[in-house]
Amino acid sequence: MSSLTPFHLAFPVDDLEAARAFYKDVLGCRQGREAASWIDFDLYGHQIVAHCDGERKAKGPITNPVDGDAVPVPHFGVVLTMDAWNALAERLSARDDIRWVIKPKVRFKGEPGEQATLFILDPAGNALEFKAFADMEQLFAT
Repeated sequence: MSSLTPFHLAFPVDDLEAARAFYKDVLGCRQGREAASWIDFDLYGHQIVAHCDGERKAKGPITNPVDGDAVPVPHFGVVLTMDAWNALAERLSARDDIRWVIKPKVRFKGEPGEQATLFILDPAGNALEFKAFADMEQLFAT
């Protein structure tokens, strides 16, 4: 696999302080720059930016079936090493304040693209997926 550059993602939240607490304290993101209406975070080397939208209203869940689960759409996240994924899954599972969509599991077991995955919601209801592959060559397996 080639070396990748960081991606940038801006997403809406309805409460910057709740976003700060979640991304810094729960996920362990380093905080970057901020202004009155946004905060930069380092999500495993990628720049994500929480933009406050006080008018944000939760829409009903939109899901797509994937290997027996109702996967929320849209969602974002990071492909981690298996060690980093296991550490995150263990850390999140030990907390009682996590809003789980899909608890840690292995998807597509024994098939191309077998992966460990988990889905959580941030305080604004944004869905995040963290996944890992025992064999990174399976990332784009067909």
